[in-house]
Amino acid sequence: MTATDTAPTPVRVPLVTEPLGILGSLRAARENVLSIIPDIATRQPMVSGRTGKRWHMVTDPGAIRRMLLEELDNYPKSLVTKNLLRPAIGESLFIAEGAHWRWQRRAAAPVFSHRNVMNLAPVMTAAAEQSAARIASAGPRAVDMAAEMVRTTFDVIADVTFSGDGSFDAESVHRGIDAYIAEAGRISLFDILGLPDWVPRPGRIMAGGSVAEMKRVADAAVEARRARGPGTGVPDLLDLLLDGEDPETKRRMSTPELRDNLLTFIVAGHETTALALGWSLYLCAFDHGVQDRARAEAQAVLQGRAATGADVSRLPYIRQIIDEALRLYPPAGLVSRTALKPDTLCGREIRPGDTVIIPIYALHRHHMLWEDPDAFRPDRFADRKHIERYSYLPFGDGPRICIGASFALQEAVIILATLLSRFRFTPVPGRDPAPVMILTLRPDGGVWLMAEAV
Repeated sequence: MTATDTAPTPVRVPLVTEPLGILGSLRAARENVLSIIPDIATRQPMVSGRTGKRWHMVTDPGAIRRMLLEELDNYPKSLVTKNLLRPAIGESLFIAEGAHWRWQRRAAAPVFSHRNVMNLAPVMTAAAEQSAARIASAGPRAVDMAAEMVRTTFDVIADVTFSGDGSFDAESVHRGIDAYIAEAGRISLFDILGLPDWVPRPGRIMAGGSVAEMKRVADAAVEARRARGPGTGVPDLLDLLLDGEDPETKRRMSTPELRDNLLTFIVAGHETTALALGWSLYLCAFDHGVQDRARAEAQAVLQGRAATGADVSRLPYIRQIIDEALRLYPPAGLVSRTALKPDTLCGREIRPGDTVIIPIYALHRHHMLWEDPDAFRPDRFADRKHIERYSYLPFGDGPRICIGASFALQEAVIILATLLSRFRFTPVPGRDPAPVMILTLRPDGGVWLMAEAV
C-alpha cells in the first residue's frame, strides 16, 4: 500500500510535547539524542530554551542558509561536537574551522571529482554482487539488512581507501572508532549542564586506549604507502590524498593530517551510506507499490547484471527512494553550532556562546515545508526544483557540504538497484526497527527482512 494521509506511516521518533528539564534531557539524550527535540520544532521556524546554556533549534530555511552560508564563520561546530570527535579524528575536515579547514578542503576536493568517483564505481558493483550472493545463500531466513549493508559498504570503503593493501587492517581501525563512539558518543551530563570543556568527560577517558592503537596502525600504513608510492591501477583514496595539494598555498597533508582524514572517510564513508541503504530497504518492504515500481525500473535497465556507475543516471526512481529515505532518516539527525558573535535569526536575538541547533530530523518532517511529512513518498523528489534548498540537508549545505556526497549517492544507487532487481523484500512481523540516534540515526534492532529471489 502506498502511504497516504490515512495510511500507516513508517517508524518515527516520538518527539516531546512537554519540557524535559536538565535531568530529563540527560536521560532522553543518553537513550536517543533526537528525543530531546520538541514536537513544536516541526511546526514553528524556531524554538528556544535554556538547559544550562541558552539554546535555539532552527528549522527556517532562510535562517539555516544564513548559518551555513552567509555567516558560516560565526557558527562553527559546537564545542560538544568537537570535543566528542577530536580524540578520534583530530583536526580533520569534519572538525577543522577557518583557514585550517579551507586549505584541507581545497587539497582534498579533487579526490572526490566526478572522474575519480566514477573510476571507483567497479568496486561498488563488485560489492553489490557479493551482497546479493550472501543474501541468496541465506536461504528462506530473515536477514538483518542493516548489518548486511554495513558489511557491504565497508567492503567498498576498505577497497577504495587502501586497494586491499595488506599493510593496513582497516577492520581493526573501524572497530577502534566504533568502540570510541560507543563509549564517548553518548551525551555527557557535563555537556548538558554546560560545564567548561577542560573538565574531563569519563566516557572519553575510558575509550582513549583503542583510539591510540588505531592511530598507530593508520600512521604505519600511511608511511608505508608514502615510501612505496602508488600502484599501477586506479588510484585509491590514499594515493589521491598523498598526491593532493592546496592550489593556493601548495601545502600537502602531513602523515597525521592524512591519517585523520582517512579515518574520517572510513567511518563517514561507509556508515552513512549503509544507513541510507538499510532505511531504504526497510521503506521498500513497508511499501510494496514503491518496491515493485523500483524493481521494474532496475530490471529494465540492468537485465540481470549488477548496476554500474554508468547506470546511475538511468535509475531516477531508485535515487528518489534514497533521497526520501535520507529525508525521513537523515544519518546526522541533529547538528549543533556555537554562535561567536551577536546575530538575529527569525527575528530572535542570538548571543555569543549560544548553542544553535539545526534539528535536521525535524526540518525534514516540518509541516510548513513538506506535505504529509511523516509519509513515505519518493515522488517528492521527482522534480528537485520544487525542493527548497535549505529545507533538505542530508549532506549539509554551503561551503561545508559533505565532500563525499556524490560518492555516497552513486554507491547507494548501485547497491539498491542491484538488490531490488533480484529480490522481493518483505518485513518480519514484530521486528520493526526503532530510529535511535547516538552519533548517527541507526535502525535499533536491525532491519530484519525476508528476501525472496525474483
